[in-house]
Amino acid sequence: MKRIDLREFGWYPIFYREMLLFRRKAMKFGYVFSSLFFPFLYLLDFGLGLGQRVQIGGGSYIEFLLPGVAAMTSMTNSFNLVSNFISMGRLYYKSFQVIAMSPASHLSIMLGIVLSGMIRGMLAASMIILAGVIVFHALPFSFLSIAGLLINALLFSCLGVVVGMLTKDPEDNAIYTNFFIMPMVFFSGTFFPIDDLPPLLRYALMSLPLSHTNILMRSGEIDIKTVISASVLMIFIAIAFIKGALLIKNYEE
Repeated sequence: MKRIDLREFGWYPIFYREMLLFRRKAMKFGYVFSSLFFPFLYLLDFGLGLGQRVQIGGGSYIEFLLPGVAAMTSMTNSFNLVSNFISMGRLYYKSFQVIAMSPASHLSIMLGIVLSGMIRGMLAASMIILAGVIVFHALPFSFLSIAGLLINALLFSCLGVVVGMLTKDPEDNAIYTNFFIMPMVFFSGTFFPIDDLPPLLRYALMSLPLSHTNILMRSGEIDIKTVISASVLMIFIAIAFIKGALLIKNYEE
């Protein structure tokens, strides 16, 4: 049987490069601390402050909170790490130009970067889940929760590529984070359920992808609601992946 060499695939060198760079950064305490500081802070603050005192959906508040914070962590890390890598590589280090001129196709470049961002987001979310198990002895996750995390990390990695390619100035990353990512952190069901909100506001919030991720994160079985949420997220992924790949294909700088 012929042995498969991943180096034969165009996306793998891009992915491998990103993983080597990530390994170097991950060895630095400041890098890890800055990436996980706010998720840990939210988890400890709300978890210890409310914890067992509040009941939501028949369970404790920490059982509601932990999946939401894990989803939020996968979102912020996948998105920020990819968008910063591309924008800084294009505008400051000039390293992305080397990748763009490589023999790899635009689809391979897109896939390699997206997979690396996805893994970074999943590793960060795993650390939050581990903290929840250690501190609160809570593990409110199912198969759909893991699937939701994977889909979420994939989606925001794709969106990170789009934003990174569209950014004209490194400072623009803060604008996308403040006006796109942060509202989802607080209004997509991470810290409180949105089911009891006024209908018009609830429908508006359901247009945000993280709202659908949180539905998957807190579902224990497949039903019409989870199927709809998964389908919406997959549509978002398809649009963002195609857009990112086209931006890479047409890249000139």
